[in-house]
Amino acid sequence: MEAANGRARYPRATSLRITADSGGSNSSRSNLWKGELQRFADRSGLTIQVNHFPPVTSKWNKIEHRTFSFITLNWRGRFLVNLAVIVSLIGAVWTQTGLRVRAEIDRGEYPMGRKLTAGEMARVQL
Repeated sequence: MEAANGRARYPRATSLRITADSGGSNSSRSNLWKGELQRFADRSGLTIQVNHFPPVTSKWNKIEHRTFSFITLNWRGRFLVNLAVIVSLIGAVWTQTGLRVRAEIDRGEYPMGRKLTAGEMARVQL
């Protein structure tokens, strides 16, 4: 997905800014997330800056805030019977101002309970 979204549209980009809420797997306290961001930075060659919203303030995330009401309207009255239906309804969202949502199922396998070793954490450049 990385090449389809960013690299094609911004071929000369040298940096990426990520805004993230402070909960769950992308928490500022998650060493695994930091390690995976480092791997992405190494693969892509991008300098990555992460701005975390304070806890319980994900409503400040402008993209999430703009899309949530449209997603809710789009699946109103629909049976959310499986992941494919949910993802297709999310991906069908667009606004008159030009916002279009792209959604796809990530079939990657992510082992539970994985932790970074001390050596892996030492390679993370914060």
